[in-house]
Amino acid sequence: MEIYPKLIMDALATVRYPGTGKNIVEAGMVEDDLRISGLHVSFSLIFDKPTNPFLKSLVKASEAAVHAYVGKEVEVEIHTKTLQAPRPEVGKLLPGVKNIIAVSSGKGGVGKSTVAANLAVGLSKLGYKVGLLDADVFGPSMPKMFHVEDARPYAEPVDGRDLIVPVESYGIKMLSIGFFVDPDQATLWRGAMACNALKQLIGDAHWGDLDYFIIDTPPGTSDIHLTLVQTLPITGAVIVSTPQNVALADARKGINMYQNEKVNVPILGLVENMAWFTPAELPQNKYFLFGKEGVKRLAEEMNVPLLGQIPIVQSICENGDNGTPEVLNEESLTGQALMDFARRVVEETARRNAEMEPTHIVEVKK
Repeated sequence: MEIYPKLIMDALATVRYPGTGKNIVEAGMVEDDLRISGLHVSFSLIFDKPTNPFLKSLVKASEAAVHAYVGKEVEVEIHTKTLQAPRPEVGKLLPGVKNIIAVSSGKGGVGKSTVAANLAVGLSKLGYKVGLLDADVFGPSMPKMFHVEDARPYAEPVDGRDLIVPVESYGIKMLSIGFFVDPDQATLWRGAMACNALKQLIGDAHWGDLDYFIIDTPPGTSDIHLTLVQTLPITGAVIVSTPQNVALADARKGINMYQNEKVNVPILGLVENMAWFTPAELPQNKYFLFGKEGVKRLAEEMNVPLLGQIPIVQSICENGDNGTPEVLNEESLTGQALMDFARRVVEETARRNAEMEPTHIVEVKK
């Protein structure tokens, strides 16, 4: 039995790439390295990226096609090549980032995303290079908070890989799943899908050199948090809570999650949001709507720093909706408090780095 290259190519032309209707020869997926030695045939298939979902099935289909149309006795050796370099391994994903800060809360509705957004802008105002990742996959709010809902990030080639270019606003590099989904539709994803999307925003984006990488995490404790500590060496966590007892109970759980011996992420401190209400016309008055200094007492009890107490003013809501973070308003009490909070985060991060070893990524055990 004699095998000719045309026999092999005709057989491979019967294999179609799912979704396009084209066969793999027509689509240019068969590399020009076909080798025939007796009954041994070898060639390569080219894929766009190493994570192509059809890679394994097309390799099997190609082998089956050669056996079906050329002969069952043919030995088929198929190599795969990718146009895109693989994603760096865990631990080497953000080589240019100095500090990774997770902003967390035990429950929703305590203003965690507002605090994260203003922290990022505050750090940028202090002269630092800042990135902001909206990791709240099911409730992304950063696009609206920065008034960039219509932004559509694109990819550009960097060192052999197509990387997503973060959206820039107020000098901050930012990505959110909100840029890639319909804002009017619920994101109905299972945990694994959400975690994979998050890994893409981290590992397949061109973040570059940053002093601070701020992560706005979802409320509570979830798969997303586990994925983050298994993917990135988080420098420290900032826990956001209101003074209300219900919120404090959940904040305690958030602290315990990071302090778990298997996670072991340092707590940079707590921030008391909605600490009191001050009307614009009565700037000296304080109304404690959600209790008084509950977070301050929790910080003392847990032996962690209190990074700030952020009062409520009407403008913080208006500016959040308008895409102008309150920390930009230097004349408001809340803007000043948020700026002081950003300075405290810098201080505590420096202290943590001076006194503690770098955080280790949580190992995945199968």
